[in-house]
Parts: sequence; structure tokens; C-alpha cells
Amino acid sequence: MEEIYRAHARTVYKFLLSPCHDPETAEELTQETFYQAVRSADRFDGSCKVSTWLCQIAKHLFYHHVRKRRREEPLPEEGDGLPPLPSAEAEAMDRDGQLSLLRRIHALPEPGREVVYLRTFGGLSFREIGEVLGRTETWARVTFYRSKEQLKKGGEHDEG
Repeated sequence: MEEIYRAHARTVYKFLLSPCHDPETAEELTQETFYQAVRSADRFDGSCKVSTWLCQIAKHLFYHHVRKRRREEPLPEEGDGLPPLPSAEAEAMDRDGQLSLLRRIHALPEPGREVVYLRTFGGLSFREIGEVLGRTETWARVTFYRSKEQLKKGGEHDEG
């Protein structure tokens, strides 16, 4: 497991830092990711790359962290200088757009889906993606570009 940690800790950290924007939280969640990976190692069936499996664990831990934080945050007082909250309608439309995009990303064929996840949510460079997936930087760039084009075409069909 130590070898897996050395090989993938930076990838998991960058994957978590992208959505949480807090190095300390990303570091804590990275450590927790590997702890959970050790606990559930017997359930890893090899159907995906180790880095993908670890990022899935990290993603679930991040979502759990966000839900926990929301429960613990006090509600702001009215007139406390914060900008007005978006309407429920605006939030629902924004969330629907995000869910639609996530569904289209999830529907991409492999390895495009994994490249998009690592680039978009993991914040990895094309060189790092190539290293993680055992390919070249150029392959990662081309695969990302082609997948992005597929997503654009999918979006046009949703609206038209």
C-alpha cells in the first residue's frame, strides 16, 4: 500500500484540492482516502485503474465532508452584508445544467471519461494524466479534446 500511496497521493490530493480550494482539507481528505482504501482493499476488483478507484473514494469523502460542514454551519443573520442568495429557481436551473453535464461526462466511453475526470475535477496536467494512465502527454491532450468535442455535440442535442 505504501507503493500505491507514493504513486497516487499527489493525484488524489490535486483531485481534492480542485473542488475544496483548501490545502489543509485536501490533505486531510487525501489521508482519509488512503485509510478508506486500506479498509476496503478487498473490494477493489481491478475493473478500473487504481487511480480512478482512489479518486472515487476521495470524491465520496469530499461529498460527505461538504454535507457535514453544511449541517454544522450557522445560518447567516439577515442584513449581515452578504450578497442575496440566488432564487430557488436559479439554483435549480444551475444544478440541472451541472447534472446534465455530469451525466454526459459519465456517458463518455473510456478512456475519454477518465481523462475528462482527471483533467476537469482532478486538475491534473496532460503530462500527469499520461503518466497515471500509462500513455503519453499527447495522447492525453488528443483524448481530452475528442471527449470535449463529444460533450459539445451532446449538449447541442439536448437543446435542439
